Amino acid sequence: MADEIVSVNEFQVLARQALPKMYYDFYAGGAEDEHTLRKNVQEFQRIILQPRVLVDVSNIAMSTNILGYTISAPIMIAPTAMHKLAHPEGELATARAAAACNTIMILSFSASASLEEVASSCNAVRFFQLYVYKRRDIAVNLVQRAEKSGYKAIVLTSDTPRLGRREADIKNKMIVPQLKNLEGLMSTAVASDKGSNLEAYANETMDPSLSWRDIAWLKSITNLPILIKGILTREDATKAMEVGAAGIIVSNHGGRQLDYTPATISVLEEVVQAVGRKVPVLLDGGVRRGTDVFKALALGAQAVLVGRPVIYGLAAKGEAGVRKVMHMLKDELELTMALAGCPTLKDISRSHVRTDRDRLQSLL
Repeated sequence: MADEIVSVNEFQVLARQALPKMYYDFYAGGAEDEHTLRKNVQEFQRIILQPRVLVDVSNIAMSTNILGYTISAPIMIAPTAMHKLAHPEGELATARAAAACNTIMILSFSASASLEEVASSCNAVRFFQLYVYKRRDIAVNLVQRAEKSGYKAIVLTSDTPRLGRREADIKNKMIVPQLKNLEGLMSTAVASDKGSNLEAYANETMDPSLSWRDIAWLKSITNLPILIKGILTREDATKAMEVGAAGIIVSNHGGRQLDYTPATISVLEEVVQAVGRKVPVLLDGGVRRGTDVFKALALGAQAVLVGRPVIYGLAAKGEAGVRKVMHMLKDELELTMALAGCPTLKDISRSHVRTDRDRLQSLL
């Protein structure tokens, strides 16, 4: 079939055709010049694979374990906001697809379905992503509800004391619908007659005083393990370990917060070395191919998170589109492992990739 989808990137084209411009721009856009947004993808392309040959790859094993939970491949679903802007079934469709693919979905704080609705939609392992607002009682409410509803971890987003300047949203006067998880707690309506309603709302509600000392407070209100999302440096990775993080997510918020931060794949190895494999390090941002997953694993990630491609699949073809995206990445990873001579994830090593830094060092 001429119209058969053969790569994950094709879903972005279909999503652009399916969505109103305001919503497509909201999902696809980044901060300011969108330098980091582009680099997240481009920096993967600068890493070269170094395969081994004449290895028995008749059986490829891809399952892995994250915080004690087995998933079919090291590919998880990142927290992304307001899935009902992409498809009427929203996060419920995404959750069913994640369950069908036997992977972990991280439900966004800003979901358009409540965490209880998602929990009851299907039987699967899920984590819950948390923003901390000025009103700390909201965080307490959501964390306790997540724990009661069977979520297995809290993912604290740490890079949003204020919202990044997303110029497409400002031009489009992006409107925030009422967030389902906040119904009965607070309204998302904001008095703003110019620019992005989302930006105005976020800057009214986000807590810019949130700091490392507040991790102890967060740990005091839940028994769930806490992963910290938004780490980009060795120094912050070390601090995350000191405050007892159960995991680290290397992330620049998909290039949507501070522009000109490094691509996540380019700082992954620095963070992994700082952590010393004491806790899982996950990589978020720029993953579009199975080869990208392989490169992240070779540089020390335990798994990757996929965000925009999931949204694009959802917008284009609903639950089936999300399943297709996840299956394509998994199938591509399986092929990459076979062609690289790696029958298991443990066989993927640092020597299987060559980075710009490696090339520079070879010249010294």
